[in-house]
Amino acid sequence: MFCVALGLASSAAWAQPFSFVALGDLPYGPDDKAGPPYRALIGAINQSQPAFSIHVGDIKSGASVCSDQEFKRQLGHFALFEAAVVYTPGDNEWADCHRPNNGSFDPLERLQAVRQLFYTPGRSLGQRPLRVYNQSKLMPAHAAYVENQRWMHGQVMFATVHVVGGGNQWDVNEPRSQAEWRRREQANVAWLQDTFAQLKAQGARALVVAMQGNPLGLFNPFGMVADDSGFGASIGQTLLPWAQQADVPVLLIHGDTHRFRWDSPFRLNGQALPRLMRLEVPGARDVRAVRVEVDLQQPQPFSVSLVAAD
Repeated sequence: MFCVALGLASSAAWAQPFSFVALGDLPYGPDDKAGPPYRALIGAINQSQPAFSIHVGDIKSGASVCSDQEFKRQLGHFALFEAAVVYTPGDNEWADCHRPNNGSFDPLERLQAVRQLFYTPGRSLGQRPLRVYNQSKLMPAHAAYVENQRWMHGQVMFATVHVVGGGNQWDVNEPRSQAEWRRREQANVAWLQDTFAQLKAQGARALVVAMQGNPLGLFNPFGMVADDSGFGASIGQTLLPWAQQADVPVLLIHGDTHRFRWDSPFRLNGQALPRLMRLEVPGARDVRAVRVEVDLQQPQPFSVSLVAAD
């Protein structure tokens, strides 16, 4: 009898409400202008005392240099988060770095630099790191993808997938880009499928997936993810059908288009997916983050509010 009661008490404690913060597409601009408001926002996040934060990528603007110095500056910003912060890359820190105003870098070399600087297998960033599981360690076939991470908090499973803006860097006219996209999407699909399998195996009661790219773009009012788009494999053919079949609420968090959105826009084969919520974080000139409250006792366990510096 004692063991049963202890188990029930532990389960109740494990399901206690908590909050985390999501942000992305920050900071945008030179440090003398973009740095102070971003650091003030981090201060406001620290004051709100979330369990952890998730940065969904684009740690610099698309018109700034992809230098080691810039990367180290942003690593320093992550060190200001008093709790843990989990980071998934955006296109601005690697895929767009071939642009002359970005320094004419090799994008794949910059991606490798991001991986080496920002990722330590088994732990997140921030002053109180989380223990995370990395695809690079769990799936030898996808050993490069240290940025694909997964962790549990309470009875909620969290995962990041490396899906970026700019159509997820799918370019039919560039063979090298196509090859990179194909490898990354194979890794993303495998990671998402394994995440849904683990969701059931571990008895999680909700799932949060975070990535950078907006799979619906700016002007998609229909909620359909085209199979022949850069988001077709990982989102249209994997996340959406698996979320449709899951018996738990799913939240997709992304950035990319800098507009705060909290909705349920996705459709699959003409059917709405009401249990799949979407949060797009603000960013760029809108220097705010989003606080997500999680209460598994509610029919809709996720609720959101904006976080801004005073």
